Amino acid sequence: MTNEGRGTDGRGRGAVAGEAAGVSWAVVEAAEPALAGLVRERFGLFKHHVLATLRKDGAPRLTGLEADFRHGELWLGMMTGARKVQDLRRDPRFSLHANPGPGTDMEGGDVRLSGRAVEVTDPAPVARYAAEVRPPEPFHLFRAEVTEVVRISHDGPYLMLTSWRPGRPLRTVRRLTDDPSLLVD
Repeated sequence: MTNEGRGTDGRGRGAVAGEAAGVSWAVVEAAEPALAGLVRERFGLFKHHVLATLRKDGAPRLTGLEADFRHGELWLGMMTGARKVQDLRRDPRFSLHANPGPGTDMEGGDVRLSGRAVEVTDPAPVARYAAEVRPPEPFHLFRAEVTEVVRISHDGPYLMLTSWRPGRPLRTVRRLTDDPSLLVD
């Protein structure tokens, strides 16, 4: 794997002041294996997810994306010419929301990741990825530097919000829901 862009904001500069540095998916798995397992499982339920990037004018752009966890990294592959590629080259910040699936039961919870996307241009890791995944070519490959992981789920009458950021402990907030169908007698 290449270390291209590690420790930078994706444009060759250090992370924005006050903003946590992003980490590889392997670091998330080592720090919080239970949460990381739930997140990977949730993303594995469906092929397509929703990526949020920032347009040139700062407005959000939502697009579909396939997320791929392999070799300790979260990979984001994109077709050549996609606007999201231009967005990430200009401003690497992103959020990725797992496909919620059909219905309203939140099976597996509601999961999202945020971070910075670093474009991988080194031919060796790009070729390795292409050989394993067989994406439509040509394509752009980005490696996610994760800055936040969030899972929202139900536990009886409670809405459970679990979040993790690099360098901080896991945080879980339990809120009582107002939904009468979830209240336990």
